[in-house]
Amino acid sequence: MIKKREFDIKSYEVDFAGKKLTLESGKFAEFADGSITARCNETVVLATVVVGKEPREGVDFFPLLVDFEERFYAAGKISGSRFIKREGRPSDAAVLAARKIDRPLRPLFPKIYRNDVQVVITVLSYDGTVDPDIMAIIAASAALMQTNAPYMGPIAAMRVGRVGENLVFNPTEKEIEQSDLNLSVAMTKDRVMMLEVESNEVPEEVIIEAIDQAINISKPVFDIQHKIAEDYRSQIADEETTLESEIHADISKIVENDIKEALLQMDKAAREEQLQAFEARALQELE
Repeated sequence: MIKKREFDIKSYEVDFAGKKLTLESGKFAEFADGSITARCNETVVLATVVVGKEPREGVDFFPLLVDFEERFYAAGKISGSRFIKREGRPSDAAVLAARKIDRPLRPLFPKIYRNDVQVVITVLSYDGTVDPDIMAIIAASAALMQTNAPYMGPIAAMRVGRVGENLVFNPTEKEIEQSDLNLSVAMTKDRVMMLEVESNEVPEEVIIEAIDQAINISKPVFDIQHKIAEDYRSQIADEETTLESEIHADISKIVENDIKEALLQMDKAAREEQLQAFEARALQELE
């Protein structure tokens, strides 16, 4: 039976281009290897990560799966049909969002890594102002930082628009409608991982300036992800130490006196036989 891991709920706040971005761990999906809830205004996304224990056989590629789950309830829409109780196939926007998350994450794993990695993003709430795609990239990276996968992150992401002559970072949907630039950039601290641009004859120097400023503004997002990984692994170490102590105490109750007698046995073969019998009995009772 798989035991659910129970961790303290921890909340981390960071300035996200003038808006408060809150990353929360330990609240949902406790069976997952990594789980992060990201909130900005009233937009909330949940990122969960599960990593395979063993490499997948017979593949010559990194089996990374990214799934972006949209839900009608996130925007307050409930289907009126009495028969259709779930969403259908992913929308084109959901497929493109999944690809936008996959592109910056995939190069940050070793080329020879063959373990399955599944990243599932669920949009829990959408207020129509904050882009959930960008939040999903950050949440997915933070969730991966909690796992044992050889992930060489973290990464951050930023959306940039331009209204008039002014660059707008983390713009609302209304600002994007007025903008002649719609730039999504994902990056590590020292390199750009992914660019997606839609523009209306915007000069090249404006694009470069937007990328440079997005990297500088995103520095706190990198730091908070390192803090999340540090805190999570500290809790894992504490839990493992506690569990080891509990197991040791349980074994002692079962066979402590018998082991003391066996150790006094002068015949080595007889002593080994007794110890093997005690081990088998302890495993059977602990199951």
